[in-house]
Amino acid sequence: MMRKLVILAAAAAILGASGAAYAGSLGRPCTNAPQNQWLSTQQLQSKLEGQGYQVRKAKLAKACGEFYTIDKNGNQVELFLDPTSGQIVGQN
Repeated sequence: MMRKLVILAAAAAILGASGAAYAGSLGRPCTNAPQNQWLSTQQLQSKLEGQGYQVRKAKLAKACGEFYTIDKNGNQVELFLDPTSGQIVGQN
């Protein structure tokens, strides 16, 4: 009986951790527009830099621009951008 409880507790911990990882990203596309309508990573980065962010890493994934930045206050912020407009649609 005790062994079953330990196994169940371990399984619950694993599921909870994977749910937290999923919640840490948008988990959905930022746009439904075709890729030929997206701005380049450099264009998106320029838009963020114009708003005062320092970009440390950038990529386009799952129809979102994902940018790892430093904001005006020196805080690390992960931003999710609509790749068609550069609009910030989410952040961590």
